[in-house]
Amino acid sequence: MGNAELLSIHVHPVKAFRSLSLREAVVEPWGLAGDRRWVLIDDGGKVVTQREQPRLALAAAEPTPDGGLRLSAPGLDPLTVPVPEPGGTVTVNIFGDKVEAVPADPAAHDWCGSYLGASVRLVYLDDPATRRPVDPEYALPGETVSFADGYPLLVTTTASLDALNSLIARGDHAHEGPLPMNRFRPSVVVSGTEPWAEDDWSRIAIGEVEFRVAKTCGRCVVTTTDQDSAVRGKEPLRTLGRHRLIDGSLVFGQNLVPLSGGTIRVGDPVRVLAGRTV
Repeated sequence: MGNAELLSIHVHPVKAFRSLSLREAVVEPWGLAGDRRWVLIDDGGKVVTQREQPRLALAAAEPTPDGGLRLSAPGLDPLTVPVPEPGGTVTVNIFGDKVEAVPADPAAHDWCGSYLGASVRLVYLDDPATRRPVDPEYALPGETVSFADGYPLLVTTTASLDALNSLIARGDHAHEGPLPMNRFRPSVVVSGTEPWAEDDWSRIAIGEVEFRVAKTCGRCVVTTTDQDSAVRGKEPLRTLGRHRLIDGSLVFGQNLVPLSGGTIRVGDPVRVLAGRTV
């Protein structure tokens, strides 16, 4: 894999909102700096994502210099949201994990609720170093994660997407393809590999930063949502179900946990340091 390199970097300042593409990013123990530190919750404290609200794909959040956000969405005036002051937290239920987070200003709740037509609150993960451990079945002691689904980073490869799109083109929903990579909402995208090469990775380096490959990424209905229109289809889940059903999950991409810190940059070489042992 001598020619593999980092093709693109993506962060999602608010979980489930549109992604931002970066030229470089600082790797923190719990994920890329600025990635998924904010999330929407419903009145019961459960996270709200594109699973329930596909229109979140059309909402954007850009970081402000002081660490806050500038929110924008179709039909609404933009809103600047400051980082909330330290204080009382609320309990967030994220896929069964209970995590404490700090509520944003009420104006942010109103703005997001107005866009979705639902009662929601915007909350901020003030202390990612301690709030949420990685799934202990796949974690090493002390590993934590932000409001990502389960792991600090997700890596995908262009070769695997090309292979998947070739399979979609032969199926009964070929008109939905080819799919763009943003359907899979990766943190990092790697080019220059063989298709599905990432299945065999155990430890990799992107530039100066090393990562442990924790497990394959099981995919959900979000991947069927066009990130530019919020319209849902059948693919890629239909094709993944036929060709990429692994251990009961529809698999595309690999979950990463950083083993070191540093900065990754588009164009960095990607090296496989260890493969999987069966």
